[in-house]
Amino acid sequence: MPDLEILLGVAAAVVLIGVLAVRVSVRVGLPSLLLYLGIGVLLGEAVLGIEFSDALLTESIGLAALVLILVEGGLTTRWDAVRPSLGVGIALSTVAVVVSIGVVGVSLHVLLDLEWRTAFLWGAVLSSTDAAAVFSVLRGVGVSRRLAGALELESGMNDAPVVLAVLLLATDDPITWLTPVLVVYELAAGAAIGVLLGLGGAWALRRAALPSTGLYPLAAIAVCVLAYSAGQFAHASGLLATYVCALVLGNSELPHRGGVQSFAEGTGWLAQIGLFVLLGLYASPERLVDALGPALIAGLVLLLAARPLSVIAAATPFRVPWREQAFLSWSGLRGAVPIVLALIAVTEGAPSAARLVDVVFVLVVALTLLQGTTLPVVARMLGVAQGVGTQRIEVDAAPLDELGADLIQVRIPDGSHLRGVYVRELRLPGGATVSLVVRDDHAFTPDGGTRLRERDQLLVVAASGVRNAVEERIRAVDASGRLARWRDGKSQ
Repeated sequence: MPDLEILLGVAAAVVLIGVLAVRVSVRVGLPSLLLYLGIGVLLGEAVLGIEFSDALLTESIGLAALVLILVEGGLTTRWDAVRPSLGVGIALSTVAVVVSIGVVGVSLHVLLDLEWRTAFLWGAVLSSTDAAAVFSVLRGVGVSRRLAGALELESGMNDAPVVLAVLLLATDDPITWLTPVLVVYELAAGAAIGVLLGLGGAWALRRAALPSTGLYPLAAIAVCVLAYSAGQFAHASGLLATYVCALVLGNSELPHRGGVQSFAEGTGWLAQIGLFVLLGLYASPERLVDALGPALIAGLVLLLAARPLSVIAAATPFRVPWREQAFLSWSGLRGAVPIVLALIAVTEGAPSAARLVDVVFVLVVALTLLQGTTLPVVARMLGVAQGVGTQRIEVDAAPLDELGADLIQVRIPDGSHLRGVYVRELRLPGGATVSLVVRDDHAFTPDGGTRLRERDQLLVVAASGVRNAVEERIRAVDASGRLARWRDGKSQ
């Protein structure tokens, strides 16, 4: 066992390199997860000589990291952005999974001569899109809310049914007519646990009056992780409980919600860096050469048949145009999740599981290079790209418990329709007022004739009862300008 100072030094160096890799990946147009995998391979036995082959430990750490990534995805996803895509997102995470498993399983049984159960196991492992890959790549492409919302919901929710499918297929337990009933129970119970803990956690955090603002992010993430444990103990889907709990919390009236989301985003990045580096460390470059052939065959089946057919089956009932269906087909990004799923098969003793890990590793690298780098081009070719939108307006709130009010902080991003709007034109509800404007490091008290500018920071004091209405009004003006919701507005 290395000394503590060596472990901490290596860990710190890896995190710093990982943070810098994000900037490099943006400049060269390469998904950052590939750079993290590369760091792990460099640290491994083939280059620097660190030997690591513990599949069970890798699986456990991988699932823990996946939980944190789902927490970040749920907390930072706005319900109003994904609500129009709810039906498509659920269909992609359920119907599309079944179709993909079937198509890949039948194809690999024929092309690779795999036994039926093993072939469908490979199909299950390869059917899951990756939340980390989607959240990090998709949000910079600039497609419609409907498309982005559908893909984010799919990547956040499809891990749960896929994990259940992998566990069923990786063992020798017989599959009976009760199996679909148990799957439905686990998904429904997981979602219910997530909703209950999300609502309960939001209620408790609003009334906790914690002595430090830094405790709110810790408490919020702890509630989401608790949802995972509660789901697992109830023999339900812990992953689905985690994502739903985080989604509910992230869209509730949380104190210091902006700080909670920022902390969750940093935690998600740390989980991604650690997970991908660990998976790169676990991989054996010597074995990967032998996996190139099967990986190429499986990748072609997935890209040309399984993914398009599964999208057609899931999206056609919702009358999604063919151009958007084509983009959804190309956007099924794979990442760490399929590798973690393959490791579950290893620890469950499934036949050919070790070979599956190597095949999936090669496949993830190849598909990420192909899809991740071409996604913006494909979006433009299909006419679904809208250009990278303006930055999301930042609205944070802190409770003023003794006054029964909230202090709302607003940062106006570049491109916001709040630019040029007079304070009186905000038409905030009664009980709310803009108390301070910070502009170019200079603070002043505004009046109704103060005109807002990009990069201004506003402090709005609002009675607790109208806080939601104030946030909705500010977001509406940010999106549509001073005439947004004219009939619903109230003069300040």
